[in-house]
Parts: sequence; C-alpha cells; structure tokens
Amino acid sequence: MSQIQLTKLSKSFSIRSRHKQDGFVRSFLFPRHTIFEAVKDVSFEIHEGELVGFIGPNGAGKTTTLKMLSGLLYPTSGTVSVLGFEPFTRKPEYLRQISLVMGQKQQLWWELPVMDSFLLHKEIYDIDEKRFKSTMAGLVDLFEVESILQQPPRSLSLGQRMKCELIVALLHQPKVLFLDEPTIGLDVVMQQHLRNFIAQYNKQYGATIILTSHYMDDVRELCERVIMIFEGGLVYDGKLSALVQEYAQYKLVTLLFSKPIAESDLKRFGAVDMYDGVSARLKIPTHDVRSIASTVLKDYPVEDITIQEPEIEDVIRLVFAKHKK
Repeated sequence: MSQIQLTKLSKSFSIRSRHKQDGFVRSFLFPRHTIFEAVKDVSFEIHEGELVGFIGPNGAGKTTTLKMLSGLLYPTSGTVSVLGFEPFTRKPEYLRQISLVMGQKQQLWWELPVMDSFLLHKEIYDIDEKRFKSTMAGLVDLFEVESILQQPPRSLSLGQRMKCELIVALLHQPKVLFLDEPTIGLDVVMQQHLRNFIAQYNKQYGATIILTSHYMDDVRELCERVIMIFEGGLVYDGKLSALVQEYAQYKLVTLLFSKPIAESDLKRFGAVDMYDGVSARLKIPTHDVRSIASTVLKDYPVEDITIQEPEIEDVIRLVFAKHKK
C-alpha cells in the first residue's frame, strides 16, 4: 500500500538579485528577481513500512522535498499525498501521524528540562497517559538518557541532545518519519547507535521512513532502496545493489606481493588505483576479474589477494558526474 506519493512535484523560489550595472538606489526601488527551481518534476511512491534513503549533494533539493512532504512548504506545482492527506493543509489528524527530525534543528525547549519538553509534546499530541509513560520509558531506556531528563538541552552534549530530539519526535508513535541528517555531527559510536535504533523502530512499528544523510554508512546499513536527486531532479530510484551494479561495472582487486613489482607490469591488467611497490589496488572490469586474478596469481609472487565491490561514495560520484554532462 502506497503511503507517500509524489507526482511531478516542483518547488520554485523567487530570489532577489542585483545586476552589476544597478546602483544601490535602483536595486532598492526597482529590485530584480530570478526564479530558482529547487525541486523539478519529482515523482515517486513509497509503500508502508519501507525505509528509503533519499540522497544527493548539498543543494540538490532533499530538504525542500521533505518540507513539502511534512507540510512546511506549499508546492509550486504537482501533487503530493502522504497517508491520504495533502500535507500542506496541515490537518491535525495528519500531523499526529508524522514526524520530521532535522539534524541541525531542535524541537526541545532550550532552557527547560528535557522532561518538560516531553510533557509538552504529550499535551500537544493529546497522548494517552498510559501510552505516553510506556512509550517514553521504552525510548528512555533504549537511549540510556534517564540521568539527563531534568537537565536543559543547553547543558547537554550534541549526542545527548540528538537522542532526546529523536525521543520527542517519536513519543506519539508516528506512522511516517522524515529524518533529515539525523546523525550529523555525531561521533562514530553514536551514529551506529542511532542507526540501530532507526532500524529497530522501523521493524517494531512498521513505520515508513525517509532518510537523508551524507554519511554513506547510514544508507548502506539501513536502506535497500535509494532515491537519488540532483539539481532538483530525480536521477535514480531503485535498489542500492542495482545502483552499484549499473554504475560501477568494475571491482577493486587488492594485491600484496612478496617482493616489489613494477607499476608498469600491473597497468596492463587495469587502472592502478593505489601502488606502493609491494602492494597495489586495481580497478578491473567485472567480467575480467576471474581471468585476470588467475593470471596475476600464476605470473607474480602474490601473498594475498582481496576482491571487493567499489565504495558507494564512488558509485554516487559516477552518477552525479554522468548527470553533470
């Protein structure tokens, strides 16, 4: 069942601009404007329970799209439906079923104890007392934040605040969750902790989740499907594994030799990605890997060999490079 549906969704902004020949008075009295298309004819569907990665470079239109999905922005054209609602109508029955978490924005009251923000959220969403206590207890225990509930956010570390931001966003158990860079600024351990939690929440509640992130580990570990956006337009929608297969038709073969080997000897097998004399990493077309590996093992003093898929970051660079042309 489709819970999120976009059809030719677009969003444009009128931006005030000043030409070189315009003086200050002219630009003030007769301002010029240019139209910036942040999102251009984007269409996709997301079904109930899916956890989808929404990726793209800075300025691609990811956050603008999430703001339209959550009802914070009105689209310029096209249609959008989430849980059967038009998000920009901001109906209470819709808002009670979604949540938007932005890594650089906060929902907690800066000067009040964290617990007060939780209680305020309970009243805003009219959460039943029993359900509130049960949900809060589970989330507090999961994130191990019992000891900081009476502290204001201004006194907490970034990791502690992010935990509490997620808790307050999930107290009403949303059916659809928009996560915009939820792990930004967190250390590696905390990023992993949050990834585990997101996966668990998706599985436990069957929530539909859209995740944007610049950390490819987030996408790799959580999302089977990715939607890629570039300069406001959709450039890929499908399985992450298929993206790798389609755009990176090579494998990385890392070799360790028992004695130095000339780089020129290795270039005939493929592009040399790394070389230091006794070790090298080659980019070899996928269909040639087996035969080339066999030849190298037969003709050179190889102590160790590993064959890997290319990094997702490299694949995404290939996709963006193709669409820049």
